[in-house]
Amino acid sequence: MGLGASLQRRWYGSGKPPLWTLPLEALYRSVVRRRAEGFRNDPSSVVRLSVPVVVVGNITIGGTGKTPLIVALAAAMSGRGFVPGVVSRGYGGSERGPYLLTGQDDPSKVGDEPSLIRQSGVPVAIGRERPEAAQLLIDAGCNLILADDGLQHHRLGRDVEICVIDGERRLGNGHLLPAGPLREPASRLADVDFVVVNSGSPGANEIGMTLEGGMAVNMADPTLTAPLSDFSGRPAHAVAGIGNPARFFASLTAQGIAVDGHPFADHHAFTRDDFTFADGCPVLMTDKDAVKCRHFARANWWRVPVRAVLPESFYDAIAAHVGAASAAMLQR
Repeated sequence: MGLGASLQRRWYGSGKPPLWTLPLEALYRSVVRRRAEGFRNDPSSVVRLSVPVVVVGNITIGGTGKTPLIVALAAAMSGRGFVPGVVSRGYGGSERGPYLLTGQDDPSKVGDEPSLIRQSGVPVAIGRERPEAAQLLIDAGCNLILADDGLQHHRLGRDVEICVIDGERRLGNGHLLPAGPLREPASRLADVDFVVVNSGSPGANEIGMTLEGGMAVNMADPTLTAPLSDFSGRPAHAVAGIGNPARFFASLTAQGIAVDGHPFADHHAFTRDDFTFADGCPVLMTDKDAVKCRHFARANWWRVPVRAVLPESFYDAIAAHVGAASAAMLQR
């Protein structure tokens, strides 16, 4: 077991953090606090755009369901009269930006999550400096910016903050990195506008979100689809290079599939050599992984898309916040 896997077992298990992580946690806490205070005490260091900004992020490392939420939020805001675009750092890609995705970009250049979001038809721009990347979206006609994984990017001013939590793992042991999974203290949740809980049971003042799927799409022939029930009672390889592979494996097991799970690190750059299965069994993977494997996909490989489902009242509340921010900007 690698060091990372060992730490994660402690983060989300009942064991105490290793003693050597506690001084590092204290140092990390100090850095996080000073950085946030620096932006709070110097408003001129925060870049305010000419259109409203909605930040979607989390305070833990690992997958919480941000990408499906971003896609669903973009569709909901489009249906309410806005023209949204998504800005992302482009983690895992080589492009530093600012860069406006074309829809034909290699995920190794722009990142897997931006590629996946762009496939849904939403304009996407990436860049290490997100205000500059967001300006590309505004220049392209967007009047609403959705910032993917931007809670800790304080330089980009925002009008709405949404924090996504894994409803099963929650905040783990409550410690900051590396003693626990937190990027910011749990008290940060009191500052955000909305807390969205993916699966599990949402608490008071939290919004529940579920991920719905049930279908598989063949990666060699995208016109070929099949319900996951077709794979029930059969062995299948499940490949996942996401923040929480166990969630994906469990969702397939719940369909009655005999899963042989193959977890990879989040944002793993897949190659053909990662797929050495010679038994002919189906290979199932997430959409996020599939965008990196489509060019060498085989006939028995399938992607399993999901969509985020949230109450319409949540989208109405976001639209109200954004509308108010837009009106205030016009009065300046």
